[in-house]
Amino acid sequence: MQADGPAIVVDDLTKVFPIFKRPTDRLLQMLSMGRKRYYQTFVALNRVSMTIGRGETVGIVGRNGSGKSTLLQIIAGLLQPTGGQVSVSGRAAALLELGAGFNPEFSGRENIYLNASILGLSQAEIDARYDDIVAFSGLGEFIDRPVVTYSSGMYVRLAFSIAASVDPDILIVDEALAVGDEGFQRKCLARIEALKERGTTILFVSHAMGMITQLCDRAVLMDRGEVLVAGEPKLVASNYYRLTHAPADDRERVRAEILTAAAAEQDDQPEIRSGLDENLQSQSRVEYESLGARIVDPRIETVNGQRVNQLSRGRMYRVRYGVAVEQDCRQVRFATLFKTKTGVELAGRATHRLHDSMLDLEAGERLELTFDFPCSFLPGTYFINVGINGLVDGERKSLHRILDAVMFQVLPDADTSMVGLLDIGIIPSVDHHPATAQRPPAGE
Repeated sequence: MQADGPAIVVDDLTKVFPIFKRPTDRLLQMLSMGRKRYYQTFVALNRVSMTIGRGETVGIVGRNGSGKSTLLQIIAGLLQPTGGQVSVSGRAAALLELGAGFNPEFSGRENIYLNASILGLSQAEIDARYDDIVAFSGLGEFIDRPVVTYSSGMYVRLAFSIAASVDPDILIVDEALAVGDEGFQRKCLARIEALKERGTTILFVSHAMGMITQLCDRAVLMDRGEVLVAGEPKLVASNYYRLTHAPADDRERVRAEILTAAAAEQDDQPEIRSGLDENLQSQSRVEYESLGARIVDPRIETVNGQRVNQLSRGRMYRVRYGVAVEQDCRQVRFATLFKTKTGVELAGRATHRLHDSMLDLEAGERLELTFDFPCSFLPGTYFINVGINGLVDGERKSLHRILDAVMFQVLPDADTSMVGLLDIGIIPSVDHHPATAQRPPAGE
């Protein structure tokens, strides 16, 4: 079952590649032990941030070398970022480099079992879906031949058929569909539409603006590792055409105009970035007596460690607090609880519920507790309780507890369609059935 909150959160992501002019420079770099640099750097991604909601279809566009594929590879877990963080919630299936995840010496049949198991399917699940995978791929008798003999189009047929068959929560596609023939592309588009209707989150790169405007709820234009503009697909597509068709000597001006227009549009929107208001302090804080351990400095932080108390819906945050152990404690558990300002308990979490996995702590130890959470709260004011319990003389007791330890606000945003306290990902739809019955003649 999927958790609440966004499907993908990209926060301040940076990726830098070393570029060696000669193969010997790579060896010299290893031998220098970092004392001298024999390479130049290429910044593929420069502080990219974005949040993709559950069930949303987002297209990434841009010129070759703009960082699109690098971004998708990091989200898919194939590359590690140089800086920043990515959070992916749910089972993801990725169709990236041609034939990635395939063993070229294995047959198509064997690669179905290999690739589908990598994507998380059991043997029984693969058996049940095998015939549908083969039928969708249209490979027929080629399914028992080594994939090293396949054409690029056959690679894509098999790869997409497997990726779409696992019922992923998130489907990531990088331009691979451009390799297939027109008939297979139509089949893929129909399957993508079906996945969208089931609530699958879809993220893909394409140079086909028709596909972007047809399928996407939102699009992102990247250039030189940066996000130039994000928003309505047709607007992003028009800016993509402006940038790619601009003469080389005029491209800088066009790029600057796109950035300026995007910044101006952002300035017109309500400010919803995370922040810290020093005046936002809990006046109802109640701290209980310590019985062997003490909670230190409870707070909320961003994933980059910035202390905040003004949050934006849809972003990832952390509840953090230190613990100073004052005397030996056995089978210790740590917890946090979110409440409304009227005391309604919304959600909470504790560590280690099984006795054999609880911690035994010694006097003098110090710990740091972290509870990651997506901000699914609707705009308003909320409080956080924090607590520790453990065995005291064989009886489980509270070792330290602070009520209303942290006060925070969720800032308003442009979406006014939701009501209540939590965004649980409700997706409305309307089945419109026009009236077909004829009205009786007047007077009857």
